[in-house]
Amino acid sequence: MQSVSGINVLVTGAAMGLGKLFATKAVKEGAAAVVLWDANEAALKETAAELEAELKAAGGTIHCETVDVTSQAGVAEAAERVRATVGTIHVLFNNAGIVRGNGYFWENQPRDFTLTMEVNSIGPMLVAREFLPAMIESGAQCRVVNIASSAGLNAIPRMAAYAASKWAAIGFSDSVRLELEQAGHEEVRVTTVCPTYINTGMFDGAKGILFTPMLKQEDVVEQTWTAMLEGRPFVIMPWTSKMNKVLSAVLPTRLRDVYLRRVGVYNSMDEFRGH
Repeated sequence: MQSVSGINVLVTGAAMGLGKLFATKAVKEGAAAVVLWDANEAALKETAAELEAELKAAGGTIHCETVDVTSQAGVAEAAERVRATVGTIHVLFNNAGIVRGNGYFWENQPRDFTLTMEVNSIGPMLVAREFLPAMIESGAQCRVVNIASSAGLNAIPRMAAYAASKWAAIGFSDSVRLELEQAGHEEVRVTTVCPTYINTGMFDGAKGILFTPMLKQEDVVEQTWTAMLEGRPFVIMPWTSKMNKVLSAVLPTRLRDVYLRRVGVYNSMDEFRGH
């Protein structure tokens, strides 16, 4: 895939942060239609208004709808409207995500961790299930991009539910990639994105990890976009996340714990505030 020019793109969590930047990138490349989903109605309308004039001038259209990705009925109904008005979605960014609760797991309320799992794990499944069949049937080059996290590669104290949700997201995403390959649908490619902390405000207060700066949103979007076009299976950034994953796999558990504590992974959420 050379670009998204002339094809249809859908972004969840599109009102701000990475989602807004993905949508902006699609507009600049001249997508035929850019569909914006988010649970934040006010912010979503502002983003749609910003992008609409630019895409309209290029001959494309912006479609926005307030969608709760945890609602099976809501996702299904919104997806049906997309199919009726836009047609096949060729590129899907499963970007919606939340962080709820902080501190130790037993200090959190059940709704904090159930909602985290619903948004970060179940949501991408519901959305992908709605659009994958048409992608496959189209026979065209299509892409699914699932935004996970490096928190899904290693255990992280004080964010047990978030880490669990991202472990689930990674397992789901890469398994679907393999299923598409096994079923002979290699024109539909899945990219799983695993960044460390990003300067979106979601992880305000998180401590730095050795040789691992807070990532810039723009850098994450650029690397993800390139990988999406090429159909690469994974984006893991920065390089220290790859190294930590490899060392975690080969070191004995207690030695792994000492290493990850020394480099700051296990202490990174001690002063977390979030939005």
